[in-house]
Amino acid sequence: MANPKEPLLDEIQWKAPPLAMSMGGITTNTVLPYFYESPFFDATSNNATITTQATHNPALFYLIQTREAFEGRLRTMQGLEFAVAHDPSDNGTKVENSGVWVIRKQNRRKRPGQEDEIIPLNSYYVVGENIYMASSLGNILGARLLTMVSSLSKVIETAAALPSFTPALGHTYLPPAPKTGSSAVNMQMSQTSKESTPMPGTQESTATKTPSQLLVDQDLQSAQLIQSSLNLSLRYGNEYMDDNPLVGEPGSFIITKSREVPPPASQQKPRPAPMTTRAPTPQVKTDIPEPKRKPSMGTEKSPSTPSTKEKKARRKSRPATSVTTPE
Repeated sequence: MANPKEPLLDEIQWKAPPLAMSMGGITTNTVLPYFYESPFFDATSNNATITTQATHNPALFYLIQTREAFEGRLRTMQGLEFAVAHDPSDNGTKVENSGVWVIRKQNRRKRPGQEDEIIPLNSYYVVGENIYMASSLGNILGARLLTMVSSLSKVIETAAALPSFTPALGHTYLPPAPKTGSSAVNMQMSQTSKESTPMPGTQESTATKTPSQLLVDQDLQSAQLIQSSLNLSLRYGNEYMDDNPLVGEPGSFIITKSREVPPPASQQKPRPAPMTTRAPTPQVKTDIPEPKRKPSMGTEKSPSTPSTKEKKARRKSRPATSVTTPE
């Protein structure tokens, strides 16, 4: 198990100048033995097996003399191996070369009747006497994405303080430049809102502010005004000062005053239904007492009833006289 405190292999650089000098420099036949001494080498690979066998068996000693013989023996085996993927000297034919060697860690799998299946695992660069491990594609993409995210975070933090809103200009990212000239300054001072006037006891005054500071104050006041207006609209949007609601029930509505707020329907007490009574029928008295009669001498007169009416005296009509004419 690797020690967590040790650096990653793709973050280290290894070199051994005395060893390279003892081998006569890095050549096509010494690049692999020089690589075996680095921490990148795996002792369980086929390379270590062939080297051990050739060292203790004189019959196999020729395998470690040249790279061609060594890699020819590797091709006959199956398993983990290290092979040279790029030779800048073209197998020792070029005297002047870049000095950059590429060694590949791969897994060879034998398939009967077909070519061997080779699975690349890692790549290593031998630049002069220095050996580096190539980073994987995931590490490269992760590093690039981290760089982009860090740069975008800085841009967002810088741009977060730039936007401002004013009713006149809307959303802006840069404050408007003040007009040059004394007339513009005088006009700006005359249009300064009363809200920017300092309260008694404060040391700051508008006379000591620069035009740019006044513009910033106006933008701040405009933003506060629009925010307070929005809050009032959301809080009292459904209330009206001139609304006189009706209370009661059908048939007995009552118009409330402007200051009166009718209670909600859930809190109103139910009113009893009005009793409908009919007016009593007047009774007519028909038993009128008879008037008292005075005793009279003679014949008794029949009593008069209230229904009899006095008869009015009528004038007797005179008979019509006939007019005779003389013969």
